[in-house]
Amino acid sequence: MIIVTGANGFIGSAMVWQLNQMGHTNIIATDTVDLTKRNLLQKRQFAEFFQANELWSFLATPDAQKKVTWIIHMGACSSTTEKDWEYLYENNFLYSQRLFDWCSRYKKNMIYASSAATYGAGENGFEDTFDSEKLKPLNLYGESKVIMDRWALKQKATPENWYGLKFFNVFGPNEYEKGSMASVAFKSYHHLQKHDSLGLFKSYNANYMDGRQVRDFVYVKDVVRWMAEIMEKKPASGIYNMGYGETRSWLDMAEALFKALGKEQKIKWLDMPEDIKNQYQYYTLANMTKWKQAGMSEPQWPLEKAIEDYVKNYLTQKDAWL
Repeated sequence: MIIVTGANGFIGSAMVWQLNQMGHTNIIATDTVDLTKRNLLQKRQFAEFFQANELWSFLATPDAQKKVTWIIHMGACSSTTEKDWEYLYENNFLYSQRLFDWCSRYKKNMIYASSAATYGAGENGFEDTFDSEKLKPLNLYGESKVIMDRWALKQKATPENWYGLKFFNVFGPNEYEKGSMASVAFKSYHHLQKHDSLGLFKSYNANYMDGRQVRDFVYVKDVVRWMAEIMEKKPASGIYNMGYGETRSWLDMAEALFKALGKEQKIKWLDMPEDIKNQYQYYTLANMTKWKQAGMSEPQWPLEKAIEDYVKNYLTQKDAWL
């Protein structure tokens, strides 16, 4: 039995898809958003769905304590602009801490979602071996994630195997309900259905030309395949980056999108909103050395291939869901 939290969200629902591809259907899906409000699992097979606050009652049962093998904890507030610290602390730290303790007590395995936002401006690089106590996130969301990493690394009683995954710029199918937190690829696709040009933020850093700000874009299919690989190979417990391991610019992404749509590339430069100017990352790059040294696989979806798959096999289809 596998528990997936955040299962009615982007990466969580994609992970249920991945597990189904592998033949796993004895899945307990949980989320704060009920399936009657939205249903990202409409094509998926799972045993039961619980509201996030109902999960504790289930975990108190002998059935759960005996049968559960993994908790894949993707549930969280994922808004990088959230200002309510108590809300973030409760959802992103205390809930995760409680699951970690349960897995420790009953010797279960756990994967939880950390974030590249923990690295802040990247002044100390993007190495998953760097001391998390010294990281300085740029926003409260990043802070709510780094305190979980710091806490987990200090624990003497731990799950049988545990992994905190620092997701970089994940995009792909099933992110459709993320609103303002959806990827630029998704938003840009829909913008180009109505307009012939695409807007990108101007640069306010002299070291980067407009559109040459760079990110580590990683396709959701690589991310969930890697999580499945963790479950199979069980590398050393700890914190791991989840990125492609290569920098690509916003212009690279735009070019791939225009090409996938068969449109001529036209870019308009936009002023950056004041509320993100001071916390904007101009450079992110996942150092994947630790992952590779653990004998784990290379990514399979470079940006152009991923954008083509996303556009042609999902976004342009009537049924765009995994």
